[in-house]
Amino acid sequence: MYFQHVMGLFSQPKLEWKVIKDERHNIIQLCFIRLSILVAIPAVALFFGVTQIGWSFSGDEFHTFPIMKALATTIVFFFSMLVGALVMAYFIFWLEKTYGANASFKRCLIFITYTALPMYMAGLVALLPIVWLCVIVIMSAAFYSLYLLYVGLPIFMEIPEGLGFMFATSIIMAGLCTLVGWLAVTAVIWANFIM
Repeated sequence: MYFQHVMGLFSQPKLEWKVIKDERHNIIQLCFIRLSILVAIPAVALFFGVTQIGWSFSGDEFHTFPIMKALATTIVFFFSMLVGALVMAYFIFWLEKTYGANASFKRCLIFITYTALPMYMAGLVALLPIVWLCVIVIMSAAFYSLYLLYVGLPIFMEIPEGLGFMFATSIIMAGLCTLVGWLAVTAVIWANFIM
């Protein structure tokens, strides 16, 4: 059923959001299995990319990481993305009271997991860690995630579309704040451990 959601969100997102909304989820299965697997995709791809091929800005000159440094970076990257997803789920849960949605933290976590699905899948590009290529692919995935957010929020949270637009925009603002915090942590880790 899970992989049908992946294909459905890419082929017919409005119908798939209705199916996801009606499905019953176990929080352990969702958080520790599905979300962990999705978060592991870019982390593991990055590990193999920087240790086997090496990273590059232009695609000409590649620099490999030592395995222990890459492993430490992968673990930190994995947990920071997991925490980021949980923080976003909390922001949505906190905001839903303002917009009159009938959701629980579990439903907010389900929503953010499926909304961020394109970005997790796009993490496979880290197998070939050329910076410009990664930026293009991740930005494309981010735009599709935004589309899923705007399309899915009114359906999943059962609120009017106009209110869903404002709710989704508030989620984006919270996401940008989370992203800035994540980038600051990444910069500190990069400066102190990687370089």
